[in-house]
Amino acid sequence: MKQRRAKGAREKPTEVQLSMRDRAYLHIQQAIASGELGPGDVLSEVELAEELGSSRTPVREAIGQLVSEGLLEQTPNRATTVARLTRDDIVDLYELREALEVFAAGKVARQGATPANLSELQSLADAILPLGAELAESSAKALNKAQMKRFMRADLSFHSLLMRMALNPRMQKIASEAQLLIRIFAIRRVGLEAGMLDKIHANHTAIVQALKQRHSERAMQMLGEHIQISLQERLEEFDAWNRARAMHRESPTALDLQVGRRS
Repeated sequence: MKQRRAKGAREKPTEVQLSMRDRAYLHIQQAIASGELGPGDVLSEVELAEELGSSRTPVREAIGQLVSEGLLEQTPNRATTVARLTRDDIVDLYELREALEVFAAGKVARQGATPANLSELQSLADAILPLGAELAESSAKALNKAQMKRFMRADLSFHSLLMRMALNPRMQKIASEAQLLIRIFAIRRVGLEAGMLDKIHANHTAIVQALKQRHSERAMQMLGEHIQISLQERLEEFDAWNRARAMHRESPTALDLQVGRRS
């Protein structure tokens, strides 16, 4: 005789449902990371289910997980939107990032890294160089939107690899979630100028050299300073964005003009 399921108990998801939920989760996460979905954008369970060719249940479960991770928010009327980071959110995330990455750098330096990992880390640092060359060949003063996406991909890969080299999966997962949340705000990031690209490349290279020499204090110091500089830049951009929004309430063209200058 089959045992009756208790009233109100949740049915255990099948393997197919779990797979579809994971697909929905990654689909939404990647749309946020790429900038396809921006802060405040509303998500539709129906549209997402149609895009993925699934029922609404796995999409709803994926959305629930992303809400719990802070990537999405649910408003009082039950609408689901991409999270909007506050100034305090940015500070909190960078403090978390600094704590984890600086610790990871010290651990990697003390224990030693493989030549393959160090070579890959330097290659990711050097991936910034072609962007500087492109700026030098053009009349542009700063990276355009497409170039900024390439920079952000290289920069994120550098820091992600450093976290993986620390061989702590739990710490790596938390750091990855923090990085993705930071990127929600960084979608509005202004184009970097050649001087800043040179500084970032020099800093990344110095970190790699400190790891190669197994100089833990130097590696931790360089990475900490690098993250602090990045935090100040994000806060300045956040403040500038808020000033532009305030101007937009008084003059509808003010925000459009500022966004136009940054694109």
